[in-house]
Amino acid sequence: MIRKPTFGEAMVPMLAMVLLLGLGYGKYGLPIQALLIIATAIAAVIAKRVGYTWKDMIGGISDKIHSSIPSLLVMVCVGAMISSWMVSGTVPMMIYYGIKIIDPQFLFVTAFFVTAIISTFTGTSFGSAGTAGVVIMGIAIAVGVPLEIAAGAVISGAVFGDKLSPFSDTTILAPIAAGADLYDHIKHMLYTTGAATIVCIIVYTFVRINMDVKSMTNPETVTSILSNLETLYVFNPLLLVPPVLVFWGAYTKKPTIPMLILAAAVALVLGIVFQNVSLKTAMQAFVNGFKVTMLPAAAGVSVVKPVLSLLQRGGLMGMMSTVLLVLCAFSFAGIFSKAGCIEVILERFITSIKSVGQLVTATVGSTLFMSIVTGSSYLAILIPGEMFKDMYAKFGLEPKNLSRTLEDAGTCAVPLVPWAVAGTYMAATLGVPTVSYIPWAILCYSSMIFAIIYGFTGFGIAKIKK
Repeated sequence: MIRKPTFGEAMVPMLAMVLLLGLGYGKYGLPIQALLIIATAIAAVIAKRVGYTWKDMIGGISDKIHSSIPSLLVMVCVGAMISSWMVSGTVPMMIYYGIKIIDPQFLFVTAFFVTAIISTFTGTSFGSAGTAGVVIMGIAIAVGVPLEIAAGAVISGAVFGDKLSPFSDTTILAPIAAGADLYDHIKHMLYTTGAATIVCIIVYTFVRINMDVKSMTNPETVTSILSNLETLYVFNPLLLVPPVLVFWGAYTKKPTIPMLILAAAVALVLGIVFQNVSLKTAMQAFVNGFKVTMLPAAAGVSVVKPVLSLLQRGGLMGMMSTVLLVLCAFSFAGIFSKAGCIEVILERFITSIKSVGQLVTATVGSTLFMSIVTGSSYLAILIPGEMFKDMYAKFGLEPKNLSRTLEDAGTCAVPLVPWAVAGTYMAATLGVPTVSYIPWAILCYSSMIFAIIYGFTGFGIAKIKK
């Protein structure tokens, strides 16, 4: 007979996962996939204890994985697209001219603004990080600045657009979950996102001022990188066609996966035409990832190590370890959710709310909890949105307060969760572990902080007009 788990039972898998990942992964560097499987087994014991069969648990896992399939396919396609753009010379050309144009002193602020603009116009943090973000990271490697700061700036900019763009799926979803108007929701988010943006600019500028970039930058290394890129590739304005296709497709709301595949295919053709790569080699790069030795011009050329770090990446297979990580995480989330643990824990939050500040804090906490457990921004927005909708009305608050808070926590949190789709994608795409860039993804957590501050002070809180 199936029963509702007690609060203690519901907390066992959650605490187990936190301890396993905090100690095992954080301190000892154990494989996160194995730790998630252990956490999943503990969740299965609790699910069995409250009456669920293995068939029920498999159903819960299947539901979670099914919901993640579109994002996983996008992730895999981005991997193939990146390797294709290396074959064509698209990314190397942008890195080449980026090194020449962008002042390393302003790289972090530039990274933030470039990805923010692109993600705002396209509505996708994945797209801006997978295109402009890859280029920015390439420039960061070339000039020798800390990669974790550059990655944090890229992610902050990408999330900025993901929050504020009317084309973003989470921006559309949050007001639906809360019962608010889309454009009222976007305007209301300027309170928290605007304040978080100011913090980003100050921190990235301060870091730049207090960092001796010139001492980090080896002119000989930069010269060698530029020389290598000139030798390995033939640059042509037509190499910009693939990213233009991606941005146009995102802006016009064309299906994401077909557009990514099209951009990759066009890039492979450009690689055959301009870089003299064979069709077989181009396809191998598409599947297995790009290697510098695939370029005919690389024969007899001494390629410096930074260029290898810049270029050798991507491919369909390059994303498989990330896909496995997501599958392990969603196995835990599926059983944990199926057992009813999520509802029991969230209910405990609600019973202790006595003020607007506590309400906003509980919303942030619940959304963070959902992000950590499920790894999905959609679930992190939808479930707390449904749970807190009536409470915001009870406190006399406009629905846009709830929708804003859902985005401040739900959209912003998932890039910081190592096993979430967004977290694994950013780490794999930018080449920096999640735990390394977390301190520098400033907009992600400062948005939540400002949301809580506004809740307790009343600033930026819209009340229902009587």
